[in-house]
Order: sequence, then C-alpha cells, then structure tokens
Amino acid sequence: MAGQGRVRMNTAGARAILRDPGVVAELEARARRSLAAARAAAEQFKQTGNYLNGLDVEVITTDRVVARVVARAPHSHLVEARHGTLARAIDAAGGA
Repeated sequence: MAGQGRVRMNTAGARAILRDPGVVAELEARARRSLAAARAAAEQFKQTGNYLNGLDVEVITTDRVVARVVARAPHSHLVEARHGTLARAIDAAGGA
C-alpha cells in the first residue's frame, strides 16, 4: 500500500473558485435552462398565469455563488406538489 499523505486545503483558492465569474456564468446558464424547461412544462396547466409569471432565476453571491429557479406565486408549493415542475426541470440544466 502506498504511503499515506496529507491533503491540505487551499482555502483562499477554494473561495476564489466559488466566486469566480466563470462559475457564476455557468451556474446562471444552468439555472436559465431549468427555468425554460419549467416554463414550458407550466404552460400545459396554466389557468391564470400566476405560477408561470412567478418563475424566475435568482443569483446570489456571498461566500459562494448560488443560482436557483424560484417560484413566487402564492400557490407555487401546490403546483410543485402536484406536478413536480421544478424538480423535473433540474434535468434540463445538464452538465458537462
């Protein structure tokens, strides 16, 4: 068995990667692909358009970037529980 080595985390480097403009752009692009899929799926059970119009992308950067698809209609939780729109739309984000 090979000798055991120690791994030392480059904390400053990890922080830089988690806020890198390229990482921000990639995560936002993935969120936008998920948003497009969620909107397409929501079209089929649109009644008032409130759910569909309340779908959006939110990008927040603190110590790391977070990109998420949000549903702001008051009844969004019911739509998600019945149809799983956002859960299924995650697959549209794809990956490398």
